[in-house]
Amino acid sequence: MKAVFIVFNQANTERVEYIMDQLNIRGYTFFEEVQGRGSQTGEPRKGSHTWPEMNSAVITMVDDEKVDELLKTVKKLDLRNKEIGVRAFVWDIVKSY
Repeated sequence: MKAVFIVFNQANTERVEYIMDQLNIRGYTFFEEVQGRGSQTGEPRKGSHTWPEMNSAVITMVDDEKVDELLKTVKKLDLRNKEIGVRAFVWDIVKSY
């Protein structure tokens, strides 16, 4: 099992929700307002006068077999509009109950 953490500009909220539905990923936790800046090319998202946009994030636990398809779909979304951005990160889950 893997944890997939997806951070995205709030403009992509409906698209990320659609991806989760299309891939039949039911369980997730949604973080509505996340501040930050991409490590290479991302503009700050701070909800301030200077940087008014905000990010959101979602974390989900998925079977190993779904990870590649989810990452591929997230990358497609990012390529649609690189300026607003979306990134996904994967962690191993070693225990759960």
